[in-house]
Amino acid sequence: MRAPERARLGLAVLAAAWLAGCAKPPRPAEGEDRADRWSGRLAVQVDDAAAQSFSAGFVLSGSAREGTLTLYNPLGNTLAELGWQPGRALLKTGGQLRESPSLHDLVRELTGTELPIEALFGWLHGQAVQASGWQADLSRLTDGRLVATRHTPAPQAVLRLVLER
Repeated sequence: MRAPERARLGLAVLAAAWLAGCAKPPRPAEGEDRADRWSGRLAVQVDDAAAQSFSAGFVLSGSAREGTLTLYNPLGNTLAELGWQPGRALLKTGGQLRESPSLHDLVRELTGTELPIEALFGWLHGQAVQASGWQADLSRLTDGRLVATRHTPAPQAVLRLVLER
């Protein structure tokens, strides 16, 4: 491929990526209960030697006991679907299905770190729920922003949510 063609292709990819940043996950159907449903963008950063980070669009519904989490790429395509109920969790990624009795194991596989799922639902409802090693900043929740930081055990991890309005 010649340089001008590569430059045009590069510009096309850059434009597509920029436009894709505007893509949003599907909205709930009219009349659907939104009390236990959240959507927006999430980011997880783990400060280990590899300095891992992960971000995606998301739709979270249900409760810590039974629920679903769907993650989307910037184009709006589904990256992963996670569903759980007591004693059983399912993770679907790239056409593969993985089952586990542990929701926490599948969340760690999906995001690269353990996240306090039980506390997360409380935080989203504005409750100052305690989670071992985690500290949540709920001060901007009314603006649709939640930040939770895990200080222990190492490595430190930060979960950021920006909720759709």
